[in-house]
Amino acid sequence: MSRLSTLALTVLISLGFAVSALADQAAPAAGRQGRGAQGQAPRPAGRPALLFKEEWKQNENNDEHPVTQQSIANPDLELKLYGPSAKEIQLTGTANNETNPIHVWTGMCTSPCAVAFRHKTNLADLSGLARIRWNTKMSGFHTVRPIVKLADGTWLIGDRAEGTATDWIVSEFNLSEVRWIRLDVARVVTTGSYVANPDLTKVDEIGFADLMPGSGHGQGGWSDVAQFEVYGKAMPR
Repeated sequence: MSRLSTLALTVLISLGFAVSALADQAAPAAGRQGRGAQGQAPRPAGRPALLFKEEWKQNENNDEHPVTQQSIANPDLELKLYGPSAKEIQLTGTANNETNPIHVWTGMCTSPCAVAFRHKTNLADLSGLARIRWNTKMSGFHTVRPIVKLADGTWLIGDRAEGTATDWIVSEFNLSEVRWIRLDVARVVTTGSYVANPDLTKVDEIGFADLMPGSGHGQGGWSDVAQFEVYGKAMPR
């Protein structure tokens, strides 16, 4: 074999060893990226689709009145009201009015009160990247917090508190980042301590609560909630 052929063969063998070494280094790195930090499972890819949306429906008088099932614009949803004075939750506002959209208002509640939605045919899987998107406005120190009723009947309320008195604000958050505590839904008050890793794969009702009584008309203390959207997976009942 000529010196030129020998040199060429040596170069090819060296290149083969180099490619093999690079492949061995890349494989563990890829495995680490696939598992995430500290061996955790990878975060689910993509956001879930819109599960349901409620924008409310005014009556023919276009006035302020107690919210009822007739106020629900989405035919797939059932309205649920909770708290000793829940029947005093009002619906008001005007369609296509950004400064005063159709919304529910807690100013007349003399106790903590809550609103929830129950889908007629589906439970909700709120695990992974499930989220809530809502349009809210507050007065005083009031805030609204997410509430869920699990399939086993357990009620939870989240530590995510939304509220600004400046203007209507559309915001959203991932439910996986919320810390939950048990809720006595009849009184709309928290009970016990935080619940570690609640199972949100089968949720029966979803809504929001105001843990403070309202102050009546005028500024002082109340919550407004207009559009309410839930993004998650539908689970047939």
